[in-house]
Amino acid sequence: MKVLVDTNVILDVLLKRDGLYAESFEVFRSVEQHIITGCVTSSAITDIFYLVHRAQKNITMVYQAVDALAALFTIAPVSERTIKSALALRWKDFEDAVQYSTAKENEVDCIVTRNKDDYTASDIPCVSPADFPAFYKSAGP
Repeated sequence: MKVLVDTNVILDVLLKRDGLYAESFEVFRSVEQHIITGCVTSSAITDIFYLVHRAQKNITMVYQAVDALAALFTIAPVSERTIKSALALRWKDFEDAVQYSTAKENEVDCIVTRNKDDYTASDIPCVSPADFPAFYKSAGP
């Protein structure tokens, strides 16, 4: 199963967010154990780098974290076509439209996000990290 992991879920893990870390880490564990193929958009990588650096103030640690992220996840490109597709959607949250358009181009099976409400127009299933294990079991490998 190929899964696009949204920026917020990755930040849960990298920033060890209280009350969110454990369930988001289970998604990472599934990728690490090759149970699923995890994808992250190239545009999310830049956002993640910026946000983790702003929170941690340690550039060496941020590079190490993003290096590890890039080794674990497939980085899905955001192209001109992706941006134009996202713009055509006219979603309220443009970043989510880019995530969705990238997911469509890369034929992912689901999007794991904390912002399910921002994906109501998605024809790709969107699940929270907490709901992902049950979704995976019901969908099968």
